[in-house]
Amino acid sequence: MGNRAESQDLIDLGNRIRKRRQEIHLSQEVLAEKAGISPNTISRIEGGQTAMSIEIFRKLAVILKTDAGTLLGECKEEENHRLYDLICRAKKLKRKEQKILEKTMEVLIEGFGTEL
Repeated sequence: MGNRAESQDLIDLGNRIRKRRQEIHLSQEVLAEKAGISPNTISRIEGGQTAMSIEIFRKLAVILKTDAGTLLGECKEEENHRLYDLICRAKKLKRKEQKILEKTMEVLIEGFGTEL
């Protein structure tokens, strides 16, 4: 039973990777090139036929402009993509601007009654 559950997890992960790749209009070939692996490996990952290293998983998440939680099915994709986009934009700010943004977010979150 353990292998069957693991196989379904790989299939689900592959489906989420394929869906995200298609959403951002990347071919398997382009994704493979950017990740430094073969198109055949991408095909096998998307088909749930092979597991991947943490390094490849991390690369795919970055290339697909998403995060591990979304690819693993632990987060709502729509919400996560918006947050990811905001984080990417914040990373491009000057350090001083990032500090201001950080403080502002802390105040807002605390105002909602959520501990950091």
